[in-house]
Amino acid sequence: MARGTIPDKWSMRVLWACAIGSAVGLYMVAVDRQMKNREKMIAEGLASVDSGGHSSENV
Repeated sequence: MARGTIPDKWSMRVLWACAIGSAVGLYMVAVDRQMKNREKMIAEGLASVDSGGHSSENV
């Protein structure tokens, strides 16, 4: 019985480590995508402001 508890304990630790590592990885990907989407939206907003400003100047 004592032999079985040590591998079970270590396998649970490895399983938890993998789960936590996966959660951290997914969180980092989500943060990266949010930053890229925010930058893209800001760039599109600036482009629309620039194009709107130029069209009003040309009229």
